[in-house]
Parts: sequence; structure tokens; C-alpha cells
Amino acid sequence: MYKFTASITKELRLLSRDRVGLMIMFAMPILLVLLITSIQISAFELVNNSKVKVLLCNKDKGKGSQEFLSYLNEVGRFDLVNIDMTDRNVGDQMNDHDAFVALYIPEGFSEQIAKKASYSADKALVEFGINEVSDTLRMVNVDSLTIYFHPVLQQSLRRSIQGALKSVVQLVESKSMLNALYFSINNKPMPASFEKELFNNQIGIREKTTSHNGSRTIPNAAQHNVPAWTIFAMFFMVISLGGNVVKEKLSGSFVRLKILPTNFIIGLLSKQLLYLLVAMSQVLVIFSMGVFLFPHIGLPALNIPHDWLALIVVSLICGMSAISYALCIGVFAKTQEQANGFGAISVVILATIGGILVPSFAMPKSFQFFMNLSPLHWCLEAYYGLFLEGGKLSDLTSSVLPLIASIIVLQTIALIGLKRKNLI
Repeated sequence: MYKFTASITKELRLLSRDRVGLMIMFAMPILLVLLITSIQISAFELVNNSKVKVLLCNKDKGKGSQEFLSYLNEVGRFDLVNIDMTDRNVGDQMNDHDAFVALYIPEGFSEQIAKKASYSADKALVEFGINEVSDTLRMVNVDSLTIYFHPVLQQSLRRSIQGALKSVVQLVESKSMLNALYFSINNKPMPASFEKELFNNQIGIREKTTSHNGSRTIPNAAQHNVPAWTIFAMFFMVISLGGNVVKEKLSGSFVRLKILPTNFIIGLLSKQLLYLLVAMSQVLVIFSMGVFLFPHIGLPALNIPHDWLALIVVSLICGMSAISYALCIGVFAKTQEQANGFGAISVVILATIGGILVPSFAMPKSFQFFMNLSPLHWCLEAYYGLFLEGGKLSDLTSSVLPLIASIIVLQTIALIGLKRKNLI
């Protein structure tokens, strides 16, 4: 026990002298969690909560266009600015008003909507066998609305705006057709009360988030970012641990350990135990920041899973995975520069393909195979199973088992490397 304690004391002194490594393992992830979460929240509010300024040129003064604009205002997403524009000056108008969208309603739009509704009503009555086929029954083509988009506007936002406008146009068309159908059958306009009843009695949509335990908690940016950057911080211990292993190889510490009356495994275990405590300290610091600090700076609080045992086990396994990777890099690197450079770059690459920097659903299918090779991906999936789905430890086997397998493989490779270099 004395040998083991002395070995841990030695590793602790080495770690305390590595101020750059400690800063990378603690200061960097704290800044990343704060910055990335704040940016994502701001971007989410900009896209989903703020109104989109739309320049409106309405050449039609009929009832159809007025209903269209009334429903468009009820959507609550558009800030309409009335202007007079043409195809030649629409770009200048958008720049002058700092707008990214412009809408042009052609002249005669309302009249064409009414004629199309009348045709649809007469056609329906003919199909129902109520009216006879008339030679005057002709299809009416309605002039399209024209939408101008600024080139910098993202495709996803363009489709969202187009979908909202199409929904409003379909509502106006449906209302006009029902009014025309009612008039054709009853020879009188549809009562306002009946019209209101028809269009207000719509089927609602409830939003729920799937989970293992039926929890209805909606995931927030903190539940995505805090675990992700904690994992990133764990694997960046390759700078400190990998560098220490290289330093001990070059200084002859491994050779001296062979002639001491102790087992080399004790020194290796003490090194890994100390860095496992460092990994758990990272989890404690970053998760505590998400729970206690985030609500005071306007960010969503981190909701800790109810299954504390599963959270501790997953954190320990993720920490061991990071330690095994750092140890493997340190064993095969010939210099500290190699360990630091290759270790940092490889962790960034593994984080990118593992879903830390770029969400896994946004990656092409060709990257799915490489994503499964990244231990950071399985760490993230295990945490997501706890934070986003409310799962228990038994629900995380599909993520935990690949992590355990990667730990065994990396530890075995490290031991083989030490043996081949005659260091043990």
C-alpha cells in the first residue's frame, strides 16, 4: 500500500507542475461550454423567436389579398413593410430596409382566387351529381405570388418561409371555395358564425419528447453541450498524460522502475487512477456550472438525471476511455511534441466525426462507419441516453459495451507497445 501511495504522490506532483495541461483540461472546456451554449441559444432565438421583416408590394386591393395579409399577420412570424417596388429595384429596396425577404402580390389576385373557387365549387357539384356539366366551366389559372430572397438567407429558413406562405394561401383558397360551394347550394352567403366554426375547429398538435421512462422534459442546449464538451475535455488530457509518459520514457524512469523492488503495474495503475480522479473532477466542475451558474447568466439549467449510479458509471467509463487513449498515444510517441501535436489533432478529428463539434444527424451517410470508430461518439451517446432520454444503466448497453471494448483494446495496445520497447 505504501508503494502505491508513494506512486500516486509522485504522479500528483508531476500533474501539479503541468499548469498548461491543467488549464487545457479545466479552463478550456469551461469557456467552450459557456461560449457554444450562449451562441446556440442566441441563434435559436434569432431563427425561431424573432420576426422576419418582409417587404410587401400589394398591387391587388380585393378581398382575397386582404384576407391573405390578415392571416399572414396572425401567424406572428412576419413583420410586413408596405412598399412600391419592381423587379429592377427590389434588390435596392431590400438593402435600404435591411430586409432579406420581399413579397409581390399581382393585380387581380383576389378576382382570380374568386373565379378559381367558383370553378372548384361548380366542378364539385357536377361530380356529386347535383349540377349538370356546363360548357362554360373553365379552369382558371391564378397568377403566382412572387417571393424575393436575399442570397445570404439559408435554405432551411427559405423553406420555412415558403411553407408558411403556402399554408396561408391554401387557407384563403379553401375559405373561398367553401363560400362559393355554400352559395351555389343555398343561393345565399355563408353565415359568419358557421364560417368561424369551420375554420376555428382545427385539430391540435401536441409535442412530446421520446424517452425511456416517459419523461416529458424537452431537451435544451445545456443538456447537449455540457456532456459533449466534458467528454472533449476528458480526451484532451492526452496533452498532460501523454506528455508525462513520453517524458518518463526519455528520462529513463521506466528503466529505473524495473530495478526497483516494486511492480511496474503499481506505477501504471497509480497514473491511471490519478487521471481518473481528474476526469471525475472535470465532470463535477462542468456539470455544477451547468446546474448552478447557467440560470444566473440567462442560459437554460442542466437537468441532472435521476439515476445517479448510471451517471457515475458512465462518467467513469468515459474517463477510462480517455485515459486509455492518452496512454496509448504517450507510449508510441517519440517526443513530447509528437504526443501533444498528434494527440490534440486526433482528438479534434475524433470529436468532429463523433458528433461533438458537428451533430451526427448532419453528417453524410458515408461518415457513419467512421463515426462508430470514435470513442467520443459512444461517450456522447451514453450521456445522451441519460440526459435526453432519461434512460437507466440497463438501457445504455449499446453505448457502454463499445466503450468497454475500446478501453480493453487501447490498454492492450499500450502494454504491447511498452513490452516491445523493453520498458516493462
